[in-house]
Amino acid sequence: MYEDFYGLRDKPFALSPDPRFFYASKGHRRAMAYLEYGVQQGEGFIVITGEVGAGKTTMARSLLSGIVDRPLLAAHLVSTRLSADNLLRLVCLAFGIENPPQNKADQLRELERFLVRIRSRGQRALLVVDEAQNLNDEAVEELRMLSNFQGDEGGPLLQSFLLGQPEFRRLLRSEHMQQLRQRVIATYHLGPMDAEDTRAYIEHRLAQVGWEADPSFSEGAWQRIYDYTQGTPRRINTLCDRLLLMGYLEECHEFTVREVQSVIDEVEADLGEADNGDAAPSSPSEQDPENAREGLGTDRQTLEQRLQRIERYLGFTYKRVQQLVNVQREDQERLNQRLERVERYLISGYRLTRQVSGSLKRALEVNRGEP
Repeated sequence: MYEDFYGLRDKPFALSPDPRFFYASKGHRRAMAYLEYGVQQGEGFIVITGEVGAGKTTMARSLLSGIVDRPLLAAHLVSTRLSADNLLRLVCLAFGIENPPQNKADQLRELERFLVRIRSRGQRALLVVDEAQNLNDEAVEELRMLSNFQGDEGGPLLQSFLLGQPEFRRLLRSEHMQQLRQRVIATYHLGPMDAEDTRAYIEHRLAQVGWEADPSFSEGAWQRIYDYTQGTPRRINTLCDRLLLMGYLEECHEFTVREVQSVIDEVEADLGEADNGDAAPSSPSEQDPENAREGLGTDRQTLEQRLQRIERYLGFTYKRVQQLVNVQREDQERLNQRLERVERYLISGYRLTRQVSGSLKRALEVNRGEP
């Protein structure tokens, strides 16, 4: 798609978390410092919260990829709405315990034996729980109970980092979570990036895939991207991915406010169509004449925007078909070249065989003629 058009090695704004693209903004750098502090302490809970799409999972994976050389065995668990029993089973599976027992008491014993075993090898166990806001009270209490596992020499066998959305902080503040709060050694709320970090974040991700200022961004484009996304990484990724796709379809190498706003309008139109999809349209007779005229203008504008999107997608499809045809032609040419080489080898082998056969026949005739 647009990667080849702009000379990029990969998609820079994929939505799936990838530690290669982690950018240490001012807020992310501080949050990462708390996580690294927790790793050094080797005990207690670290709690990091942030809005949807703030980059918590990418940061956690970046942390885990950076501690592979330490005596630490880490497990990353993305929680859904689990009961305490199901959570315990998933913790066992996350640490690689195959076929954990069905009984909770047996699961606890199996997990404790596992933790003692890795501690005897000089390793520590770290559990990173993502989307912690989905845990119910009993599941959170189960995590607290797991921190009670102690080694023979003292000290906890398991440390936990909890990442979640802001509602998880409200859960921690509740009265029945007092025991867990006493074991939390650090908390941090990860907010959105400012305009400076937003630009640096985009440039960082582009640089990771070989960007060389193509496409370029005007100062107004940077500001419009920040104004729309408000510095939230996931919203930035969504907008910039659509922006690059539009640039590819329009063969655009410089993004200004106009291009950014055009993509924003498309995104907003798509969301608006989705939000209004369930509303039944009113008949012309039920509309006020003045509103009807305004509605016609709005419908026409919406229709034009949809036609523009269709034209872009058709252009994209046409280019993809061209690429596939070119690939087929190249493959056919390579196949023809290979067939020609095989034919030459076969002809050369046939000629060589005839030459050798002729030489052998002459040699045999000479031998027969000798007394």
